[in-house]
Amino acid sequence: MTDLIEVKNSAYFLQTAIDVQAERGKQYDAPDGTRSMVKTVQAFNAITGHNLTEAEGWLLMQIVKDVRQWQNPDKYHEDSALDGVAYSSLKAEALAAEGKP
Repeated sequence: MTDLIEVKNSAYFLQTAIDVQAERGKQYDAPDGTRSMVKTVQAFNAITGHNLTEAEGWLLMQIVKDVRQWQNPDKYHEDSALDGVAYSSLKAEALAAEGKP
């Protein structure tokens, strides 16, 4: 019997990231739908005196996932790949809300 190899194309990653993001939103977002990044960057800024934006917070999370993915280049980390896709979409959303192109 031949083992079938599942092809994971870009549509797979986009849809899976949507599904994971929706589930995590149910688990972690405020009842009104507010995401945690706004409060996270507010706390960071209060502690450090910096002025990190929400979009920059998502960028930081995306970088964390990229670093984890490449930390051991011989091992694929699907969780990091999926989270990177999700964080990229959240960053785009925040940039659009901030009025940046």
